[in-house]
Amino acid sequence: MTSNALQTFLHENIADLKEKGLYNEIDPLEGANGPEITIDGKKLINLSSNNYLGLATDERLKEVAKDAVDSHGVGAGAVRTINGTMDLHLELEKKLAAFKGTEAVISFQSGFNCNMAAISAVMDKNDAILSDQLNHASIIDGCRLSKAKIIPFNHADMDDLREKARQAVESGQYNKIMVITDGVFSMDGDIAKLPEIVGIAEEFDLITYVDDAHGSGVLGQGAGTVKHFGLQDKVDFQMGTLSKAIGVIGGYVAGKAELIDWLKVRSRPFLFSTAVSPADAAASTKAVDLLMESTDLNEKLWENSNYLKDGLQKLGFDIGNSETPITPCIIGDENDTQTFSKRLNEEGVYAKSIVFPTVPRGTGRVRNMPTAAHTKEMLDQALATYEKIGKELGII
Repeated sequence: MTSNALQTFLHENIADLKEKGLYNEIDPLEGANGPEITIDGKKLINLSSNNYLGLATDERLKEVAKDAVDSHGVGAGAVRTINGTMDLHLELEKKLAAFKGTEAVISFQSGFNCNMAAISAVMDKNDAILSDQLNHASIIDGCRLSKAKIIPFNHADMDDLREKARQAVESGQYNKIMVITDGVFSMDGDIAKLPEIVGIAEEFDLITYVDDAHGSGVLGQGAGTVKHFGLQDKVDFQMGTLSKAIGVIGGYVAGKAELIDWLKVRSRPFLFSTAVSPADAAASTKAVDLLMESTDLNEKLWENSNYLKDGLQKLGFDIGNSETPITPCIIGDENDTQTFSKRLNEEGVYAKSIVFPTVPRGTGRVRNMPTAAHTKEMLDQALATYEKIGKELGII
């Protein structure tokens, strides 16, 4: 028998979300997640994928994934600490360390797992964490899980960070203090002020942690935000995903060998959850190889990104302060945002609406993610559709 209290809670709250334009409809794809996708039999230009470099459908990755299934099976079969560590996992971690310019790497099942695992393995109730107010949900949850004192600082406000770092240190209440930030902020596309953050960290002896989920494969000729600023020797934790620019699934933390050794014995998702599949590990390794061999995909991504940004700005759309391929069209009202996204979809452009709680209330936007796989013809068609619907709805 279903609980009446649960049914009432679900019915009332789902209805409330729908009325406020906050209910998210999930659209299943009929095929691969490429520059064009098919939903309900209709082909759409895809501007909502994190597949920055188009590697999710790359034939070279598909081939090594198939080979890994034949040689190693479809699953790792155990957690890493029993007998779930395969040579494919070790090869991936070795390649990632070389790619990120660190001594060692530990891989996880997802980027979200990385933040849950790594933060809570190092920080505890006797510590404090200085966290940018716009940090990703996985950072927030990882900080909560650690039970450390969370001290938010205003987004990208270095004066606020320095003052709160000073107060935390001078209070004498904490054994360790960490400053944690996204490298690239996923909703606005702006880049963290890492040189200033590292400077403050050195001034107050803070642990530095950068979530580079949207920077890896994008900035630093592909090596990420930390490499973009030349700070590989100054950042303690470099976290990244294998599910965005890399095109597969999983995550990793890069850093000093001693840090990685500690995470292997104290990070709970590593200890208690089965490793990524052999196919995922092999495909991710191949993707890293490709990025280390050539910057062609990275350069194409930026070419397409700049083309789309310029076009949207010329049409009069508000794209905020984006400094990366993440290109929001900020609408504001949640219901207007949902309507705009729906009309784009109807006209052949898939650009998903992003509303509260992912972004603050009143800042609803359609977030565009151009990739290296888009053609100029696709982007021109998308811009023409944006112009048509933007004028139709009075947005531009």
